[in-house]
Amino acid sequence: MQCPLLYRFRVIDRLPEKPSAAATRGTLVHAVLERMFDAPAAERTAPRAKALIPGQWDRLRESRPEVTELFADDPEGERLAGWLQEAERLVERWFTLEDPTRLEPAERELFVEAELESGLRLRGIIDRVDVAPTGEVRIVDYKTGKAPRPEYAEGALFQMTFYALVVWRLKGVVPRRLQLVYLGSGDVVTYDPVVADLERVERKLRALWEAIERATRTGEWRPRPTKLCSWCDHQAHCPEFGGTPPPYPLPVRADESGSGSQGRMGPD
Repeated sequence: MQCPLLYRFRVIDRLPEKPSAAATRGTLVHAVLERMFDAPAAERTAPRAKALIPGQWDRLRESRPEVTELFADDPEGERLAGWLQEAERLVERWFTLEDPTRLEPAERELFVEAELESGLRLRGIIDRVDVAPTGEVRIVDYKTGKAPRPEYAEGALFQMTFYALVVWRLKGVVPRRLQLVYLGSGDVVTYDPVVADLERVERKLRALWEAIERATRTGEWRPRPTKLCSWCDHQAHCPEFGGTPPPYPLPVRADESGSGSQGRMGPD
């Protein structure tokens, strides 16, 4: 949805990308918030959460050694210290938005997978699932950035309704509430979906997959320039920046209509 050519670079060509300081900090904060619920309710405090950060950072470096590149030019550790302090601020802000002593998540970092009638398989990882005593389900997602302006909120809402669709198709239950917790700005955004919302997302996903199949057959992956291009790692391969994409790695042949070309379907 963001950029078809970027999809190709990431999913088909699998071009390497440098670690991002913001994304890595998000991974670190998510790990801390997940681990917080290992402790008894009364011990889920901000000081305890901040104390988890060094250990979770060590674990992240062990599992993903490439993140150490972020601070390769920081011999005195000043940038790293500032980066960790920002992670602390994000963790602390969570306690102003939710009270973890009153929460007992049914699931954390839940992997979900469902197959639609069309055969399209959907997968996702949900940060947190809360289930009320009455059985109502709330899906919660943590965002370490700031809440977007309303005109840019569609992407985050699409992600949440995607999760709701998977849960609905998997368990037959429409989540009562979708909740986005923006730690960067201190906002909590909620949305209560209905069946029509999920059916609309399902239709959109089918259309999106058809577009992916078509581009996979023809090899035509067009760039979609936005402000996000400034942060893209693949400018050297992007025609919008004078670059040339690598040779298309999948077979391409004329399709039945003769208006394009067709080959085997690419990765999902």
